[in-house]
Amino acid sequence: MSKKNFWLVIGAIIIAVGGYIGFNAWQSTGQDAKTQDGPLKELRIQFVPSSQADKMEARTKPLEKLLSKELNMPVHVSVSTDYNTVVEALGSKQIDLGFLPPHPYVYAHEKYGAEVLLQAQRYEMDSKKNDGSQTDELTGSYRGVVLVKKDSDIKSPEDLKGKSIAVQNTTSDSGFIFQTVDLDKEDKLNVLKDSKLVTVKGHDQGILSVLNGDTDAAFVFEEARNIVKPDHPTVYEDTRVIKYTQPIPNDNITIRSGISAEDTQKIQDAMMTIFNEDEEGKQVMKDVYRWLGVTKSSDKNYNIVREYQDYIDNMK
Repeated sequence: MSKKNFWLVIGAIIIAVGGYIGFNAWQSTGQDAKTQDGPLKELRIQFVPSSQADKMEARTKPLEKLLSKELNMPVHVSVSTDYNTVVEALGSKQIDLGFLPPHPYVYAHEKYGAEVLLQAQRYEMDSKKNDGSQTDELTGSYRGVVLVKKDSDIKSPEDLKGKSIAVQNTTSDSGFIFQTVDLDKEDKLNVLKDSKLVTVKGHDQGILSVLNGDTDAAFVFEEARNIVKPDHPTVYEDTRVIKYTQPIPNDNITIRSGISAEDTQKIQDAMMTIFNEDEEGKQVMKDVYRWLGVTKSSDKNYNIVREYQDYIDNMK
């Protein structure tokens, strides 16, 4: 699929639900149909669900009070149905800020002129230990991995030829794109032709498919085994990584177009204070997204996402 066609497909998905999305964003933030331009009088923020929406809304609600106090204006926090909702709401100026993964951010930037405001920080995984532990170093990126069972006859990436691999949807950076590109570039293995790809929904399901013997390998993000560890305490002992991807930029906070530089700076400063220094604000983000802080960012940090999409579009 060409880059043009890829974005057309993504756009079609968003447009198809556009009427509902616009109404949903308006309804969930309690705003009327008017969009905000000029100096901001209130701030509207939307999250993408990482858990049940009602639970997440309760967890994020304290941010309204914390940010309102810091910005001296009303702040409205809502939870979307999915990231497409956030992208469309940013484009139609029904919200001012959205929390987005790398790929949806790139689309929001190219289609609607949205900009990255802040980038998530998390602790690095300690790859020297096969137990899910982390270092004490904060990072603005993470990695995807290729995971197999410990006793698998797959010893190196080249052994994936002819094997079945559990993957996420084709827009997933750590569950499809980065592994596919790196295997082709670095190991001369085109999994689109040479392996059997099995799409599953959720990185935990990818891991379970390997543990249960349903697939030979899985493309997942590096920390994904921690998700299934409570139910499968020996998951680290029972699996091993045969390949790490290049670093993938973390999720971010995206600001819509049309907001002044002055207001943008105020919002950025306020969020850095709340998410990096305020104990309650830090706990909210840890509970919601496992973020441990935020750092200033720029669009160029996401160029690698564009490069990898271009590369995979040209794979045969």
